[in-house]
Amino acid sequence: MKSKLVAAALLSLLVNAAFAQTGPVGLWKTIDDDGKTAKSLVRITESGGLLTGTIEKIFEADKQDAKCDLCTDDRKDKPVLGMAIIRGVKQDADDKALWSGGTILDPNNGKSYKTRLKPIEGGKKLEMRGYIGFLYRTQVWVRAD
Repeated sequence: MKSKLVAAALLSLLVNAAFAQTGPVGLWKTIDDDGKTAKSLVRITESGGLLTGTIEKIFEADKQDAKCDLCTDDRKDKPVLGMAIIRGVKQDADDKALWSGGTILDPNNGKSYKTRLKPIEGGKKLEMRGYIGFLYRTQVWVRAD
């Protein structure tokens, strides 16, 4: 009986770990619109059902000390490294494969966009879409952890 309980607990842990790897929580290598150039590492975390994405590393040497001087909110003139660029995203109630409802900031132009995240390829990649109305831009990020 005890061995069945231990086996069930281990199976539960494995299933939960596998599920966590298919969602957007984790460390992501951001890839520029060209589909080739790695720009940064963003860690997406979840708290209270909301996702936040924070820049942990910038690959371009000349942007290490960059500040968001074009931002118009509380991030104005703050360092881009360590900045939360994804805020308020939650799992879609109708489509559990999507996370939306929040915003993503482009620190290069200081603009915030509505966002939608969609894990693809079994959670190995993340389709990151920023949009205003019907205009949108999509990047595919690669899981780094």
